[in-house]
Amino acid sequence: MKRTYQYLLPAFGLCATLACTTAAHAADPDTFKIGGVVSLSGTYGIFGEDMRKGVEVAIEERGGKVLGKPIQVTWEDDETKPQPAVQKTTRLIADGSQMIFGAVSSASTIAIMNITKQRKIPHLVTMSADDKITLPGGSRYTFRTSNTLGMEQRMALGYSKEQKLKRVYGVTADYQATRDSWEWYRKEAEKAGIEIVGADFPPLGNRDFSSIVDKIARSNADGVALFMTGSDAVTMVKQAGQVNLGKTRKIFGPVIADETMATGVGPTSLGVNSGVRYHFTVDNAANRKFVEAFRKKYHEYPSSAAGEAYDGMSWWLDVVEKTGSWDKEKWVEAFANSTRPNSVEGLKEMKACDHQARQDGLWGEVVAGKPPYPAYIMKITKVYPPKDVFEDCPK
Repeated sequence: MKRTYQYLLPAFGLCATLACTTAAHAADPDTFKIGGVVSLSGTYGIFGEDMRKGVEVAIEERGGKVLGKPIQVTWEDDETKPQPAVQKTTRLIADGSQMIFGAVSSASTIAIMNITKQRKIPHLVTMSADDKITLPGGSRYTFRTSNTLGMEQRMALGYSKEQKLKRVYGVTADYQATRDSWEWYRKEAEKAGIEIVGADFPPLGNRDFSSIVDKIARSNADGVALFMTGSDAVTMVKQAGQVNLGKTRKIFGPVIADETMATGVGPTSLGVNSGVRYHFTVDNAANRKFVEAFRKKYHEYPSSAAGEAYDGMSWWLDVVEKTGSWDKEKWVEAFANSTRPNSVEGLKEMKACDHQARQDGLWGEVVAGKPPYPAYIMKITKVYPPKDVFEDCPK
């Protein structure tokens, strides 16, 4: 699926010739081209459209321009698969994209990283959380402005300790990033005296968790750790609710819950705890302004995916503007050393060693919303300072 959103004067039209493609790489091109590769279908398809919405608000907020030129975004659907992500990223770069935005799944993002590194094209990540994306000494061209799985699993471990859980059953999507995250949690939980009484690894896109739910119900677990997201999270929590699993056990996970999940599940999502990547109730001037603009345009509150996409793209475009240059290497250098005091989530600082943004970690619980909020919302119950969820750069 290919969607192109243009912030251009009508006379510019679409690039359809070699000359136009060449111009896109010139010192002073006619447009600023962004290639967006997100999941609009597949297991993580519920996130891609929200990411697009967040980016649109970020662009419209600045009048649709950067460096005095109109911004053009071409959207591609990677179907939550690395191979389409590679194919579509390659095509976007060939068509003149000056930066790549995406993806949702970490596997797709890592595949995109390899291409953007080879082609020396800036790459912005606002959703994928695998720690491998921002390792010290990794790609010069990839930056992540959102959470890592590492920070989220540390918050999940903190929650387990604070709730004094003694026995945990884990359910992890059979996907490398979530398996790695579960393995870290398992080891650290056992060190803290928490017994792991069972673990299952259903495939991505699994539609029937009934046998797993039954095993959990028959276990003596007092906590259920879910290392999954997207449609998997909706299906698992919904089926757990059919046997009232959440009434006798604490259901939680690094990033299991947000308003999208809660809406999909309904009342049995109440009480689920999770790491939160962004939330519309964060009380600062930048977030209030964004939420107002988003609601005016879409008549809904922004999801975590939308908020992170908006925040990351706004940060990126502001840095590009400040360079006053069309030199991509200058953009990369500037972003690697940038700070965003007016993030919608509070202060964010880009770590030069790994291109990961240091930021607060948010933890929340699904509660009943009151008008004008949605029927089910995340209530932020704890804020973890960066020192508690991030490791410092190597010296």
